[in-house]
Amino acid sequence: MAGRFAPRTTGPALPHQAAPAARRRTGAPPPRAGAEGRTSPQRTGVEGRTEPPLTREWTPSGPLDLRLVLGPLRRGPADPTFRMTPDGAFWRATRTPEGPGTLRVAARGDRVGAEAWGPGAEWLLAGLPALLGADDDPDAFTPHHPLLAATRRRRPGLRLLRTGLVMESLIPSVLEQKVTTDEAYRAWRLLVRRYGTPAPGPTTTLGLHVMPDARTWAMIPSWEWHKAGVDTKRSSTILRAVRVAPRLEEASSMPFPEARARLELIPGIGPWTSAETLQRSNGAPDAVTVGDYHLPSIVGHALADNRHATDEEMLTLLTPYEGQRHRATRLILLSGRIPERRGPRMTPGNIAAL
Repeated sequence: MAGRFAPRTTGPALPHQAAPAARRRTGAPPPRAGAEGRTSPQRTGVEGRTEPPLTREWTPSGPLDLRLVLGPLRRGPADPTFRMTPDGAFWRATRTPEGPGTLRVAARGDRVGAEAWGPGAEWLLAGLPALLGADDDPDAFTPHHPLLAATRRRRPGLRLLRTGLVMESLIPSVLEQKVTTDEAYRAWRLLVRRYGTPAPGPTTTLGLHVMPDARTWAMIPSWEWHKAGVDTKRSSTILRAVRVAPRLEEASSMPFPEARARLELIPGIGPWTSAETLQRSNGAPDAVTVGDYHLPSIVGHALADNRHATDEEMLTLLTPYEGQRHRATRLILLSGRIPERRGPRMTPGNIAAL
């Protein structure tokens, strides 16, 4: 990869994973990833003034479609942690190991420009290439179906992102268990806005919020989960997860099988949830989502004209893509070959009204 920051040539650890033990103990700031492309260091704002952001430019090695790459981070059109603005920029508010941070990413010709605010700004900029798929290897995928070959040609900018953050993907994935997407998006939106914090930087008009930290999630009263439409099973799973959040975050640097096993030690986290999480946190190309309400029929219809495929039949169809099954399903979803709905939609629940 060419860019303003020297590229790493082997699977890079994200900044918090490579930090010396002394820095982890003392809480000292991480080493700078490089001076070029930065403004003067940030300082805490005075009287509401937004300090200049830290900046970086990076040049990917090939085509890069920011919408395709960053899209999986968006949990609904009103996600308080993610926005796409009319100028084509993508805004992301998140909680890094160094604290809250806001990242703005936009294409600049063949380069990508990024700005970041908050205590987590430096961490976010150091992880920018990984976030945008620098660790991904699209050439490892060999299409065995004409549909996938054609979709790959039409979507050359697809890369699998890697955030290096487990909890920010695990919690909304748990909220999406066994409910409609609208119900899950509503719960995420309500809980983050109520218990998260306003995102650093010039985000007031965007309404961006950083999700709560583990302690805050653990202290949400039971009736607030209920008001957000989250049943006891899902809220209990989240509470079990946040109690061991540091151990779960370690999964972001593990190989996929070990990372999946680590997450699934938590009761209530199964193959569906672990796959949905690790696709984002680890950029796992083989993290196929098993147990999904729609995916088997979509894969079956696309590859074998079988809209009634089961999970087992889906996995059989994906056997030629072992090691790249998540990429194969992304390409299928992007192909547009989706079976027409013939049955009733899943009925949304409303436990908050009970």
